[in-house]
Amino acid sequence: MAVSVRLEHLEKGFGRGSREVVAVRDLSIEIGEREFFTFVGPSGCGKTTTLRMIAGLETPSSGRIWFGDTDITALPPQKRDIAMVFQDIALFPYMTVHQNIGYPLRIAGLSRPRIAERVERVAATLGLSDKLGMKPGQLSGGQQQRVAIGRAIIKEPKVLLMDEPLSALDARLRVEMRTEILRLHREISATIIYVTHDQVEAMTMSTRVAVMDQGQALQVDPPRTIFRHPADMTVATFIGTPAMNLVPAAVVASGAGLALDFLGRLLPVAPRHHGALHGLKRVETGLRPQALRLAHPGADGIKGRVFLREPLGLEDEVLVETADGTRIKVVTAAGEEFPEGAAVELDFRLRDLYVFHPESRTTLCHGIDSA
Repeated sequence: MAVSVRLEHLEKGFGRGSREVVAVRDLSIEIGEREFFTFVGPSGCGKTTTLRMIAGLETPSSGRIWFGDTDITALPPQKRDIAMVFQDIALFPYMTVHQNIGYPLRIAGLSRPRIAERVERVAATLGLSDKLGMKPGQLSGGQQQRVAIGRAIIKEPKVLLMDEPLSALDARLRVEMRTEILRLHREISATIIYVTHDQVEAMTMSTRVAVMDQGQALQVDPPRTIFRHPADMTVATFIGTPAMNLVPAAVVASGAGLALDFLGRLLPVAPRHHGALHGLKRVETGLRPQALRLAHPGADGIKGRVFLREPLGLEDEVLVETADGTRIKVVTAAGEEFPEGAAVELDFRLRDLYVFHPESRTTLCHGIDSA
C-alpha cells in the first residue's frame, strides 16, 4: 500500500567547518500517496542527495522524513519498505532473468512456488515473460532496465525510488522506457519518487515536479504550471526546449503610463502590471522560442537578420541577430521562406512576454497585456 512522503526542513551537509558543503537546504515537501513525483535539476543541485536521504542511504544533518504518520528519519533502509532503481543497471550476470527478479523474495525466505508465481506476474507486467530463462548479457539495455525495475517492485514496496534510471540508455530506448514506467505507475500501488537531470523526462512523466538548484526547491508544481508560470528566471530557462530567450529591457514612462524598451521597440505595459514594475529602471524579459514568429520587415517592428537555420524535421530552429547584436532563437515550421542572411522582423504577443526582477530573478509578471 502506497504512503505519502513528507520532508520537513531537511538539510544535508558534507564536511565540517569552513569546508562544509551544504547539498540540501531547508527542504520541505509533501508527496501524496501514489503520486509520481520528480526532482529535476542540474548536476550538484541536491536531487540525488535528497533521494538517498529518503532511502536511508544518507543521514540528514537536520530535519525529519515521514512516511504517512511514521517518522522514519532514523530507520535503516531495510525497515523503510522501499525499493530503489539506480542509474547503473546492476544485475547478477550469472543469474537468469527469473532469478534476478526473484532474488529479493529468495533472500526474504519465500517458497519457490510463491516466488515463481510473483516473478511470472511481474514479468508479464513488464513484458518479460519470454525472457525469463535468459541471462542479462542476452538482453538489450532497455530489457535489462526492465529486469532491474522488476526486481525492485516484486516486494511491492510502499515507495519506489528511481535515480536517473534511463540515463544509460540511448534516445530511442529512453522514450520507450518512459512509456513503460508510466504504464507501470498506473498498475502498481506505490508512490514513485524519481530523480533526473532531463527536463523532458520530468515534464512528460510526473504528476508534480520539484525544480532544484543549489540544494533548494525553487518551485514545486504540476509540469504545465511550471512551464507556463515559472517562479523565477532559473526555472524559466531550465524548463523548455530550446531554452527561453532572455533580453534586458528598460522600464520607461510613456503617455499611457509605463512601457518596456525592448530591443529598441516600446512595448506598452497594462496598468494592472504597473505595481510589479514600480521603482525599477531595468528588468530582464523572457520569450520562449515557440512564442516568436518571423515576418517580412515592416515599419515599426524589431528588425534582424537570420544568422543560422537548423532543420529539425517538422520544425526549424532559427537564430536571428538583431541590429544591436542580440541573438534570439525562434522555432518555426520547416521551410526556406527566410534563409540564412534574410532580413526579418520578430513578431510576438505581449501576453507571451515574461518579466523578471533584475536582482532577485523572481517572476514579476507573465504577459504585460491587459488580459
